[in-house]
Amino acid sequence: MTSKPPAALRFAYKGSRLKPLRAFCQVVRLGSISRAAEALYLSQPAITLQLQALERELGARLFERSGRRLTPTREGDLLYEMARPLVEGLDNIAAQFREQVRGLDAGELHVAAGSSTILYLLPEIVDAFRQKHPDVRLSLHNVTGASGLDLLRSDAVDLAVGSMLDVPSDLSYTPVYRFDPMLITPPEHPLANKPELTLQDLSPYGLILPPKRLTTYRLVDLVFQQNRVPYTVALEVGGWEVIKQYVSMGLGISIVTAICLTDADRQRLVARSLARWFPPRSYGIVMRKGKFLSPQARAFVGLIKPDALSSRSHDESGHSER
Repeated sequence: MTSKPPAALRFAYKGSRLKPLRAFCQVVRLGSISRAAEALYLSQPAITLQLQALERELGARLFERSGRRLTPTREGDLLYEMARPLVEGLDNIAAQFREQVRGLDAGELHVAAGSSTILYLLPEIVDAFRQKHPDVRLSLHNVTGASGLDLLRSDAVDLAVGSMLDVPSDLSYTPVYRFDPMLITPPEHPLANKPELTLQDLSPYGLILPPKRLTTYRLVDLVFQQNRVPYTVALEVGGWEVIKQYVSMGLGISIVTAICLTDADRQRLVARSLARWFPPRSYGIVMRKGKFLSPQARAFVGLIKPDALSSRSHDESGHSER
């Protein structure tokens, strides 16, 4: 009588571990079986069977449903951290090989960033990169919020540079620069020369803020709510340059990150640090976890460091502003 084969040999799919692990990683990344099936050109039942077999083998539930989206369980998160580099490493081996062969003398680099980052933080970094790698075609994608994250997740960009408060589990964020929050007012405003500012002092005056979906608005709202101080938004408008212009016209006051303040701004505005109430705003590198960076991307990341900024990075009070 032949003995019963070990349980570990029951699942034929294990002859090719890459397929179920690739399906698992795609479901984690995209949040649904249907979208994973479309991305892998497979049927939904095929994806479901692979996931079920994987759960049976590991003896753990890997997903739970959150509304219409599938989210990984604690065990699923652990498996994703282990499997993603393996899957992506094999899937990208041909492209990575070609990139390594080409080196930095050719190729493309795609970077996502918001308007303020592109305008105030990246110019010197881009200039340094172009001087060192003139043959690389660099594309800056001007996007913010969920749009930038979508580009990262779909690999339409190599990396993103910007500021994040909440970091999704599938992305990594490395803060590099920190900038003080600053109150800006017209020179003749009552708060411009007030000896000691409190958060309550800002309450009577209408604020000019970026749209609600952006980090700045959310941070301002959080600080006022935590301190139980009422505030009023006089105007909601996108773009630091527009906000500074409207403040200089006397249409309201604003709370901005010091990164956007230039020497020219100090001729028409009064800027005062609000670091006592607001935390510094960080800017840094955002990448998809497990992403294998091309040589071009690694070279760009290497230029993103605090000492890469010019001597204009400090104002008279010693606060970083660039």
